[in-house]
Amino acid sequence: MPLDNIAILPQTPDFLAHDADEPAIGMALPAEGLAANQRGGERKIRNIDCVRHFWYKLARGTLVMLNEEVNTACPARRGMHFVGICGTAMASVAAMCRELGHSVTGSDENVYPPMSTFLESRGIRILSGFCESNLDHHPDLIVIGNAMKRGNPEVERALDERLNICSLPELVRDGFLRGKHSVVIAGTHGKTTTTSLLAWVMESAGLAPGFLIGGIPNNFGCGARVGKGRHFIIEGDEYDTAFFDKRSKFVHYLPDTVVLNNIEFDHADIFRDLWAVKRAFRQLVAIVPRRGVIIANGEDANVREVVADAHCRVRYFTKADAAGFELPMAGDHNQHNAAAVVVCAMELGLSREQIQGGFTSFTGIKRRMEVRGEAAGVTVLDDFAHHPTAIAETIRAIREKYPRRRLWALFEPRSNTTRRNVFQRELAESLSLADGVFISRVDRLQELGERERLNPEAIIEQLRSHGRVAEYSASADEIVNRLVPNLHDRDVVAVFSNGKFDGIHDKLLERLRLDATRLR
Repeated sequence: MPLDNIAILPQTPDFLAHDADEPAIGMALPAEGLAANQRGGERKIRNIDCVRHFWYKLARGTLVMLNEEVNTACPARRGMHFVGICGTAMASVAAMCRELGHSVTGSDENVYPPMSTFLESRGIRILSGFCESNLDHHPDLIVIGNAMKRGNPEVERALDERLNICSLPELVRDGFLRGKHSVVIAGTHGKTTTTSLLAWVMESAGLAPGFLIGGIPNNFGCGARVGKGRHFIIEGDEYDTAFFDKRSKFVHYLPDTVVLNNIEFDHADIFRDLWAVKRAFRQLVAIVPRRGVIIANGEDANVREVVADAHCRVRYFTKADAAGFELPMAGDHNQHNAAAVVVCAMELGLSREQIQGGFTSFTGIKRRMEVRGEAAGVTVLDDFAHHPTAIAETIRAIREKYPRRRLWALFEPRSNTTRRNVFQRELAESLSLADGVFISRVDRLQELGERERLNPEAIIEQLRSHGRVAEYSASADEIVNRLVPNLHDRDVVAVFSNGKFDGIHDKLLERLRLDATRLR
């Protein structure tokens, strides 16, 4: 739905809102606060001192979305401002809003390519750093990223002046999901891959879905699109929404169809234990309408437990549902991802031939076993995996794709979970699947108490005790200097991080090209 058709209304909803034959689209205001009337076929909105064509959070947390623009005497709209715009999802949604013709600005601390160039190419002005003056242009709506906290100057000014704020999931819900068939892809692992693959299968079948993905599918070249079709496919993250809304993001996504791939403990900074994680997924299950469907992994005990009390139909899938299809990706985990896509696509009305057509033409996702380059006979891969299970499954998939080749794993403990020692033993077990391992310094070490911190040196000792070549090196430059002399022709180097890892991929490739003669 065009965002131009969303009107900001005063906080006291005691006025004529719209004609009876032209109902508001999406959430209606409380019935006792509205009276619909029709006069001579004219559409009127009365008793409104100032109505701006945009968004407004009413006192009860609802939004009114109108079919038509209304005639107002208010100043011209000033647009929306994203605080923390360089996050993948924030940038993608900002670009979608700009695509619809809205004025969009944003701010962030870490403004650098490729995200900065991506946003600038879409006509979005980025302000480097956070400060109160970034709101001097008085945006109509301020979108607060989930990494933002109290104390942020822009957050504090917005609260002091009672400016209109919302979380990103709220914006997505009311701007892009209402009126669509919402397909939410959830689970601890495989969300980005499954969402990307399903979106492409539906696209190749001519359904033109909208989507929001926490990665960049190569087929689309972007992580989000409004879409012209009736479906919107969204990656449903269990992480919390914002500092003022600690519910998981996916509870905002109005699910009609849910894919629930797997559940295990993660996000140790916000979930105390596995029970708390399962509680979050139960909240998602609880809001699926009775006419909806949950596509659930029948081979995952935690998933089966969570969906047991669903009030809608549950369709279980197993890896066997992918049998007979030529799959586009290696690895046992990707067979599960593909099986989920097969069952979900069939539920949405696609044929086996249409699904296979999408699989055959799917070209992968950035940062998912992505080949960053080859130099001196060495292949350098980039992968977003940072949870021990994801690392292990990815290493197995790399072994499958590159058989009989020596594999090195470079790991940056950067996520809020792997910076902590909750997976100390599991990380050692996962990384032991590689032939050689380098681990860097724990990111933002000063934020954690000594008893909380991951101990990379202890993991290195455990790996060495199992006969692996293993080194702890504090920086990317140090890792490159110590790794390159040990590399051989046909080696594979896999970089595991949910961040930039200080550009280690390019540094390694550049050094390999310079030192090619040193390789045996």
